[in-house]
Amino acid sequence: MEDLKNKENVHLDLKDIQSAAMIGKALSSETRLEILRCLVDRAMTISELAEAFYLPMSSMCLHVKTLREAGLITVVPRPGIRGSQKLCGIRASSVTLDLFAHTSRPVHKPPVFVNMPIGHYSSCEIHPPCGIVSVNAYLSQEDSPHGFYSPEHTDAALLWFTWGYLEYQFSNYPLLQDKVSRIEFSFEICSEAPGYNNNWPSDITLELNRRRITTILIKGDYGGRKGIYNPSWWSDSVTQFGEYRKICVTHEGCFMDNAKVSGETIESLGLLENYFFTFTLRVDPDSEHVGGMNLFGSRFGDYAQDIIMKVEYENS
Repeated sequence: MEDLKNKENVHLDLKDIQSAAMIGKALSSETRLEILRCLVDRAMTISELAEAFYLPMSSMCLHVKTLREAGLITVVPRPGIRGSQKLCGIRASSVTLDLFAHTSRPVHKPPVFVNMPIGHYSSCEIHPPCGIVSVNAYLSQEDSPHGFYSPEHTDAALLWFTWGYLEYQFSNYPLLQDKVSRIEFSFEICSEAPGYNNNWPSDITLELNRRRITTILIKGDYGGRKGIYNPSWWSDSVTQFGEYRKICVTHEGCFMDNAKVSGETIESLGLLENYFFTFTLRVDPDSEHVGGMNLFGSRFGDYAQDIIMKVEYENS
């Protein structure tokens, strides 16, 4: 009798209808069931099976093909006196069909992505030197905060300032559609120096619902080579690209680069309350490194994105 040690237990459910139908077809023939019973006792070649069942080789080959495609037997070449022959053996030790398995499996709800253009802030405080540009041109005179308060500020593709803040309002509608497991924010940012300076540290604080989450130390205002997505008119002698940063908020805390940076949670921050919550990037004038801030949109820097919120859900 065939050794059961290396045989497979085939478990079927109605989530994979095609596989269940293929095995069902293979088992629907009395002849094929008899072939399986023979192969349980010992492996046999196709010619030996044809002789045992008094069937033409062509008919036995079709039966063997059906059983092999269903994953119930193996067919391997074996040298013989009359040339290579195909040896058939049992592959599966059992077949079970669970009619209800597909109803109890976790459903993976896909994440939701929300893009917040960097010019769509709801509030700001800007102190020069500063500037704001669209993908085509400056939106106001450089080093004047006036452009940050003009209607055209929604077209911003890159903006910078020495100290102050930008505050965005995110709708919490995606957070209310199912049980949220984590919320992730990603963005491209660097400090702000005259021209550019790769060694120009800046402390940039991130807040959610006006509660401090963490202060990010940015190492420089980066230049020396053109940002991947910068428009052709943008000067090579100024800021070019930033650092890609990501903050995650869960029911256990807030994390950056897999390190916990705050004990604030989705619940403690009140992100599920009201209709929106705020996301703030701030440079304080009394911080250790007042190196300013550049914030990149999808048409500047090295990353083709604005501020992205990603909402992930628990399995249901």
